[in-house]
Amino acid sequence: MATARNTLVNVEPNGDLTPALAVKWEPSADIKQWTFEIREGVTFHSGKKLEADDIIASLNLHRGKDTTSPAKSLLEPVKDISSDGPNKIVITLDGPNVDFPAVLTDLRLVIVPAKDGKADRQTMDGTGAYVIESFEPGQKIRFKRNPSYWNSENSGFFDTAEVIVITDAAARMNALRSGQVDVINLADLTTLNMLKRVPGIKIEDVPSGRFYIFGMMSDADPYKDKNVRQALKFAINRKEMVDKILLGHGTLGNDQPIDTTHKYFDKSLVQREYDPDKARFLLKQAGLSELKVSLSVAEAAFPGAVAAGSLYAASAAGAGITMDVTREPDDGYFENVWMKKPFTADYWTKQASADAQFTQGYFPDSPFNETHFNNKRFNDLLVEARATLDEGKRSEVYSEMQQLIHEESGAVIPMFANYVWATRANVAHQETLSTKGDLDGFRCIERWWFV
Repeated sequence: MATARNTLVNVEPNGDLTPALAVKWEPSADIKQWTFEIREGVTFHSGKKLEADDIIASLNLHRGKDTTSPAKSLLEPVKDISSDGPNKIVITLDGPNVDFPAVLTDLRLVIVPAKDGKADRQTMDGTGAYVIESFEPGQKIRFKRNPSYWNSENSGFFDTAEVIVITDAAARMNALRSGQVDVINLADLTTLNMLKRVPGIKIEDVPSGRFYIFGMMSDADPYKDKNVRQALKFAINRKEMVDKILLGHGTLGNDQPIDTTHKYFDKSLVQREYDPDKARFLLKQAGLSELKVSLSVAEAAFPGAVAAGSLYAASAAGAGITMDVTREPDDGYFENVWMKKPFTADYWTKQASADAQFTQGYFPDSPFNETHFNNKRFNDLLVEARATLDEGKRSEVYSEMQQLIHEESGAVIPMFANYVWATRANVAHQETLSTKGDLDGFRCIERWWFV
């Protein structure tokens, strides 16, 4: 909904934080409190003036024990949100966090109007570059340019835009070929070379922070044993995964979630290779001559997950590991299988900051900690990094955290997947694209233009 709504803070493709509905922000001396100055003169599409109460109510939608918001864990450290006059809000945290403003770039934390202190969960109103004209769930949504947009000089270049849901890959490709649409995402990698040959169409292939994962619960048998976890990490052929599942449209993963474009990526971490002999040695260290495990996969987990599971099983067999791969129903996979069974496939997108990536995926209190990772040193470092203003020292802390996940966790991360989409030749955009989400961080309508 970045098209129709705004967050308090924006994140640029290079990772810099820039003003959105907040024009500036400052921490207290102990970094436990952040004060945000709200942009003046902003109105919602309905004509309502943006006020501090709208922001407080919008953020509170994701807080409290009764909320069902998937962004709840992001705001878990928030103790209080209050106004300080008509154009300032103060957010008090339960501990220092130098990266907290990055949390507020999350597209789930958009600002909507409030009434009587409550934000409307169902409203289509917003402050964004485009007004929602019509919305047919599961089919299409139509936008028109907001003539009163506060940032109209730098974004919102189309008069109108329409997003159409086309679930079939071949139908999406045909819609682009025939000129029915200008942009398609999730381009079919198997037929991409054919699409490249069509005149007037260009392919975008953008390295990203999106990774595919096979996660073991490290508090369940047989994964409690670190040797077993590491054996399974050496029993996967990552290059084969990138070549056969992503057809080369991605990069090798190394069992930790920070991608190579991230400023805190640890370049010193040695790339783990497929090594069946090493895996057998580790099984012996665990007192095992062989191992049998069950892996649950579904195409809902990530495109190609079923084939990836089969490849994993084949490479693991060379290390004396029998992997029983179960194809689960796509429908209900994340409700009935993921986080329920001890070894499952999943995917993650790049989070707003290294802190958010580590907190959501690997902190013991996170509802998304699929590997049940709970390492005291890691937990201490996470808190330490939040209070570390010095960039160099924080980089050192984040490097050690990557190493701990790499060595100790139940995360097998074989690959980072590029975002691959296709457009008509007259669609243009800025040189640097976001690696945080598909279609330029889901902001293509706001940021792109026709030539």
